[in-house]
Amino acid sequence: MQLRNALTVFGLVAAFAAAGVPAVSQATAVDKTSTGSTSQTIQTFDDAYGITKDASFSLPAIPINRVDPRFHRQVVSFETTERPGTVIVNTKERFLYYILPNGRAMRYGIGVGKQGFAWAGTAYVAWKQEWPTWHPPKEMAERKPEVAKYLEGGMGPGLSNPLGARAMYLFNEQGQDTLFRLHGTPEWASIGTAASSGCIRLINQDVIDLYSRVRPGRKTKVIVIQ
Repeated sequence: MQLRNALTVFGLVAAFAAAGVPAVSQATAVDKTSTGSTSQTIQTFDDAYGITKDASFSLPAIPINRVDPRFHRQVVSFETTERPGTVIVNTKERFLYYILPNGRAMRYGIGVGKQGFAWAGTAYVAWKQEWPTWHPPKEMAERKPEVAKYLEGGMGPGLSNPLGARAMYLFNEQGQDTLFRLHGTPEWASIGTAASSGCIRLINQDVIDLYSRVRPGRKTKVIVIQ
């Protein structure tokens, strides 16, 4: 896929440079006319953030009253030309939309890449993983010696794993790993902020819900807009 504007190129190259990998994976520029508009909330899920038993783990309850209500999981009206099952990420608004039928979408609050790590384009979910292993890039280990011990074997699944309870892996149309992920996070307070190294993070209870809806394959389009 070809990047069609200089800002997108800069963001992608910067992200790969920071991760210490070649910028071989690119994404198509986004047609913003297809990315939708929202007008009203139809249903909220404020009761979905309690203690959650999942596999052999017990996710702690989220103090959801301390999270901006805009970033709580909710069904919203959403007009778009994209088909149901598409994921639209609006990094500026800090929202991820999973498109539902009949002019609706499930909306989640997200944390996004900090300045210099931003990325925009179109990809697809190639595969997904419950309780993934986290592998820090070499350059991160150089900046943060405390994570160097995870370079070879990675950090195993757990409540403190930076990828959280679920991860979805984004590939481009050539089948190349973009190195960007949709994933959970133990850092619920980072939702609504720009704090990551380019990936899109969700509250763990939310990423479990999104994961249950997403079907890996080229038909699951992911559109990331700045």
